[in-house]
Amino acid sequence: MSDLLSLELKRIAHEIDSRFDALLVPPDDSRRQLYEAMRHAAIGGGKRLRPLLVSGAARLFAVDSECALRAGLAVECIHVYSLIHDDLPAMDDDDMRRGKPTVHKAFDEATAILAGDGFQALAFQMLADEENHHDPFVRAELVLALAAASGVAGMVGGQAMDMAAAVTAQDLPNVTRLQQLKTGALIGFSVEAGAILGRLPVEGRTRLRAYAHDLGLAFQIADDLLDAEGDAATMGKAARKDEAAGKATFVSLLGLDRARAQAQSLSDQAIGHLANFGREADLLREIAAYTVKRDR
Repeated sequence: MSDLLSLELKRIAHEIDSRFDALLVPPDDSRRQLYEAMRHAAIGGGKRLRPLLVSGAARLFAVDSECALRAGLAVECIHVYSLIHDDLPAMDDDDMRRGKPTVHKAFDEATAILAGDGFQALAFQMLADEENHHDPFVRAELVLALAAASGVAGMVGGQAMDMAAAVTAQDLPNVTRLQQLKTGALIGFSVEAGAILGRLPVEGRTRLRAYAHDLGLAFQIADDLLDAEGDAATMGKAARKDEAAGKATFVSLLGLDRARAQAQSLSDQAIGHLANFGREADLLREIAAYTVKRDR
């Protein structure tokens, strides 16, 4: 990992944790357990990839760092909500996340569901708030883009496909489409959010969208490789779950060597899409290179 990426990962993790700490102060009433569950899920651990991507893309257009941070916090809210719900017994039924018990294990299922709901609402509250950006058209576009990336045409739809994949045979095109929705949609929003904040017209976002597309697939293939080969203690969650469930993944369909080569190729392609940018795109380049080399 480069010095640039190491410093930026530490910075964004500190910033996101500090904001969640300030936003989620437990009240002295019967909502306290809900707030504590949300803090348990959100503070500490996690790669913070999505807010880092917002920050990296925003740099391309000299966007105010505070605006980028608030948009990054919003997408992290959606990501945390998705993890809480994915871990539930009705979904993936996981006991560990980010090196600690999942929310439904640390508290209970009802509290976990409400915690996820709370993060989903908080995400859109943050984007719609006037403090996020002075231009209401920018705020509205951010809300629309995150809603699309989060819903049935994005992350939620991908999760539905993932659940169906546990009981039906899947081929490579189906798994690719599933992951483009479940994982890639929020990564795509994270990159595009920087362009929206920078007021870049839609027709000017082609290269950034291509970068996000290739990065999202590379990220998921790397995740599949980690599930097959990684260490549970290092990752902070269970390993070998896909194989045990008989679920089709990039690794099961391609094999380890081809999957590894494909992830590297996609990472290289993602970096290639940034050729027209200068050093202001170095953070995005570093993220793409790191995606296929990480151990968690």
